[in-house]
Amino acid sequence: MSNRSDGGSTPVDRPLQVYIGIHPLPLTAAALEAEGAVIVDDIADADAFICVAVRPERFPELPDRVKWVQLCQAGIEGFIGAGLVTAGPAGDRRWSNASGVYGRQVAEAAVGLLLSVIHMHVRIARAASWKVWRDVDAGTRWLGGSTVVIVGAGGIGRHLIDMLTPFGAETVAVNHSGRPVDGAVQTLPFSRLDEALPLADHVILSAPLTPETRGLINARTLALCRPGVTLVNVARGPVVVTDDLVDALRSGQVSGAGLDVTDPEPLPDGHPLWTMDNVTVTTHSANTVSSMDAQLVGPTVENYRRLLRGERMLTEFEPGSTY
Repeated sequence: MSNRSDGGSTPVDRPLQVYIGIHPLPLTAAALEAEGAVIVDDIADADAFICVAVRPERFPELPDRVKWVQLCQAGIEGFIGAGLVTAGPAGDRRWSNASGVYGRQVAEAAVGLLLSVIHMHVRIARAASWKVWRDVDAGTRWLGGSTVVIVGAGGIGRHLIDMLTPFGAETVAVNHSGRPVDGAVQTLPFSRLDEALPLADHVILSAPLTPETRGLINARTLALCRPGVTLVNVARGPVVVTDDLVDALRSGQVSGAGLDVTDPEPLPDGHPLWTMDNVTVTTHSANTVSSMDAQLVGPTVENYRRLLRGERMLTEFEPGSTY
């Protein structure tokens, strides 16, 4: 499978031996077998590695014969940062990820977090008493008539717009290019984030972690928001400076937060965010490992077909990419 200048490679004239680890994907395995692939139990025997639920620090040493790695995450900055994504000894190892595969699921989780915060579900659950009703009556807010700024309006963001519009919310999209996003009342590039944040009643973060987005939400940018803004993070924990968020929650500048990701992660027991009744924390479960198989089967099999044909894969990315 030598590389070609068009981004593909020489067609492969035999089925590949594929190792899936560490989490089984029975649907994906069966579909690959239907395409002629041979599923093997040892990575030493594999031409391809489908990497499921493996953290970068637990990533196995790849045999030289592995020519394709399918990462089952959409956000792969940890693998790139750890120096794992290389073209291999022969320079012909190819990589793909799950970009765009989980957009709808993550968007649904983001909406759930937002609703949980503005409807004060944690406050009610912690009170464990009907007596809290006056606080809830005074503090509950609604999506109708609000403005939601989506920072990182790619695949997840487009699903978010579709989901938020029926609630009567307007959306402002922030993306890299500034090209208009369908359904958003306004689209701004990241370079104009400071103009977008003051428009927000609610901010949803769904951007990948890059040098540009690390620490993007901090004391300065939170101060640009309207007092009482709501923040939801389904991106990566380090997009937010955690201590600055805690301070803003305590001051009321941020009225509540819904966090599927945190920095540090896992969020340590006893951290202040666990004790705040205006914060909903979930366990990086906007998309779950148990749901991956059904979502991955189609894109993974199509990647396999294209690989055999010597074409560029649907979700291929280049070794050495900064993502």
